[in-house]
Amino acid sequence: MEKERTLILIKPDGVAQRHIGEILTRIERKGYQIIALKVTTATQEKLRAHYAQKVDKPYFKDICAYMMEGPLVAVVAEGINIIAAFHRMAGATEPLAAAPGTIRADFGCEWADGNLRNVVHSSDEAQSAAQEIKIWFPELTEK
Repeated sequence: MEKERTLILIKPDGVAQRHIGEILTRIERKGYQIIALKVTTATQEKLRAHYAQKVDKPYFKDICAYMMEGPLVAVVAEGINIIAAFHRMAGATEPLAAAPGTIRADFGCEWADGNLRNVVHSSDEAQSAAQEIKIWFPELTEK
């Protein structure tokens, strides 16, 4: 089996609640390697590229507001089947629907403003991972 790479974003709520270390530890405990990591901020340009399929949706403005609330941590991690594995580790999109023990179940919560804040983003397939890595880590060369 061949190693693959994925993009993981620890979103502003995960950063603000100080869950960076625990999330990175979970990745490493599974035996995956962190290839690149940086604290950064989202821009409209990056978010339009990252969420290109959602730009025309009515909730896109809320996504941008959430992702620009504060700094985030962008991570490129590598390993065999890491895309599927980290997607399972993250849990369901809605924190209340996420299985116990997943990142979103453990660290996600309901917010008074009703907006969805779910701690992490994870690529859902190899093609989207490659595109997302180029957006957040343009300095990396393709594997």
